[in-house]
Amino acid sequence: MEKREAVGEFTRSVYGPEVDSLLKRAGRMPLDAGTPDTAAGERLRPLTPTELLAGQAVADVDATRACLSALWLRFGFLDESHRLSQGIATPEGSFWHAIMHRREGDYANAKYWFRRVGDHAVFAALKEKAADVALMGDGPAARAVAAQADWDPYAFVDLCEIVVAAGKPDDLLWCQVQRLEWDILFDHCWRAATGSGRVTP
Repeated sequence: MEKREAVGEFTRSVYGPEVDSLLKRAGRMPLDAGTPDTAAGERLRPLTPTELLAGQAVADVDATRACLSALWLRFGFLDESHRLSQGIATPEGSFWHAIMHRREGDYANAKYWFRRVGDHAVFAALKEKAADVALMGDGPAARAVAAQADWDPYAFVDLCEIVVAAGKPDDLLWCQVQRLEWDILFDHCWRAATGSGRVTP
């Protein structure tokens, strides 16, 4: 039986060869829309759910579609990600939808979709890991993230808006937090898609 990582740990290889190969080429995901990676897009376009799951049976269709939405988003294809996420009526669909609008710069709409998410199961792991990253920074924003009792997605939307408006969409610290968000949520969706368990006990 495959050994799973601890909550919040992200190892590409557990997601199979196709996802592993795609993510090997992934650069930093900016806080804004960024530029689509056309080579990754050519690989994603024909990808079927079965190929995505490396031949495993699809245990949850919506979660599988959420994984695809996540991958499109990871490589800067906001429209493709949006088309998928807006058709997924689950908290995970709303979560990817919210991240997409945050990166698009439609911050009010991102908050609307985070309200649809509610108190998500990944927030506890995200709060813990984001606090660890924030401790490496300085300034009031980093201290606030490090000290928060619970993950606040609305505060992170506001923070991204401020950082992007300041012309720093590639800010290392906050891109790392966004990357953690992506990693933890993707893992949660993958486990649901394959029926291999949840991120949280």
